[in-house]
Amino acid sequence: MRKTIIVTALAGSIIFSGTANAEDHSAVDKAPPKLVVAISVDQFSADLFSEYRSSFTGGLNRLASGVVFPSGYQSHAATETCPGHSTIMTGVHSGRAGIIGNNWIDLSIKRDDKTVYCAEDERIAGTSFGDITAAMQGDYVASAWHLLVPTLGERLKKISPKSRNVAVAGKDRAALMMGGKQVDEIYWWKGKGFSTLEGRKTLPSVAALNKAIGEQIDKARPAYAIPAQCVAHSAKIMHGDGKSVGDYAFQRPEGAASIYRGSPDFDGSILAAASAVINEMKLGQGEAADVISVGLSATDYIGHAFGTEGLEMCIQMSELDRSLGEFFDILDSENIDYVVMLTADHGGLDLPERMSLQGVPAAQRIDPNLNAETIGKTVAKELNIPGDKPVLYADGPIGDYYVSRDLPEKQRQRVKDSAMALIAAHAQVEAVLEHDDLAAIEVPRGSPEIWTLAQRARASFNPDRSGDFIVLLKKGITPIASTARGYVATHGSPWDYDRRVPILFWREGMQHFEQPLSVMTVDIAPTLAALVGVEIPADETDGKCLDINGGPTNSCK
Repeated sequence: MRKTIIVTALAGSIIFSGTANAEDHSAVDKAPPKLVVAISVDQFSADLFSEYRSSFTGGLNRLASGVVFPSGYQSHAATETCPGHSTIMTGVHSGRAGIIGNNWIDLSIKRDDKTVYCAEDERIAGTSFGDITAAMQGDYVASAWHLLVPTLGERLKKISPKSRNVAVAGKDRAALMMGGKQVDEIYWWKGKGFSTLEGRKTLPSVAALNKAIGEQIDKARPAYAIPAQCVAHSAKIMHGDGKSVGDYAFQRPEGAASIYRGSPDFDGSILAAASAVINEMKLGQGEAADVISVGLSATDYIGHAFGTEGLEMCIQMSELDRSLGEFFDILDSENIDYVVMLTADHGGLDLPERMSLQGVPAAQRIDPNLNAETIGKTVAKELNIPGDKPVLYADGPIGDYYVSRDLPEKQRQRVKDSAMALIAAHAQVEAVLEHDDLAAIEVPRGSPEIWTLAQRARASFNPDRSGDFIVLLKKGITPIASTARGYVATHGSPWDYDRRVPILFWREGMQHFEQPLSVMTVDIAPTLAALVGVEIPADETDGKCLDINGGPTNSCK
């Protein structure tokens, strides 16, 4: 019996199709799989997986029938996209990987813009990222050069030169952190299609996909049909200056391509691109095993724009499940022996306005005066520091803070001490951690749910890139003071709603079992490495191999 399956990147437009074989397959062979498919769903928290698990009928349902670790941890404190993705295919904590945040400050670089983006190469003259306009226009050179450790795909290529290492994602930082520096093909969304590294040619199949997207993306899109399980989630929640979320079904007027990323259609495009690359390169059909990393970004954009508990997220969960099911059907149609791993780079917190209505008194937005500029001016005035140059730098209200290097050493110390004391006294701040104190802490081991805040911060700390001190907020505080720019909710805290993510494995014939105890995303690379015959030395990983056979044969041996 055969059936036709389709992945649609845009409403009414067939982008990639194949023929699926519905016949039963034999149990998992002892031979390594020919294709590793590593999927990260941006902002797909363990809470979301648990909440919607019973409604899954497609790809997520298939994965839930495999090996399930419902309590995986992005164990570090800097729960952002770049740090999270840096752990998945490297097997090391983000600090060791050199990825302390999406952005950080480097006061030593020569350009005026001192903000460094995790996936840029600021060594190239004329680039900028700190200015929001430059960032949105992509006026930087995307690169994985900040990633200090190899990915699984790179390790596999080193011992097996015929293996291919590929990455496709909605964000450049997702593709680059999972793929690494040595990639055969790599693509991420930019504008109205998929882009690749500077100087690289685009595969014909991806170019064709880009053409199809370009012809459709500005057209109007009707609202999604509301699944039965989502009806109860539809409720208008007011926020900001007369704006609301909670009852939107992703209808788009003509010419509204700019909001395409924040819809379920976006993941369809990413999976269409991944399918096209697999098909054209014949991944999983060669002599050696291949790796493709796929970063699905729509859940994150939707979580930021609409929160995690409304109609919008419910529709997204349903569509993600459906799109993944069609994607796996395409892989089945190629008769590829593949293993799938799915996890997330971080979790997320719902918008405080809805949480407050649900009786969560701690839910509130951050004090707009809690930021480096305001605190720095207050400290400079207290210490009688002349001039108008900033004495304190940070990329946002939380995370890494840096003291100006233009100040004399003793004055720098006084600025740091005063700023730390002032911030620590704020009612919304849980902890302020000093650089040297964190450097002295041993990298934590053991169960991540019982790590102290300092240990969580240590996991995403890098002595050469981290700030002079790090600011952590109390539970329930959303580090967005205003929703004027369209984001109503976010992540980035050291708390479990941002740290806990599902970790799922599936392979044809794999015995289903569920491990409720905590594991970490740094365990993923060693686990997949064991399946494809890659040995990662113990001193080069912070994780451990997880036995996913569920029987007498240990997959880690």
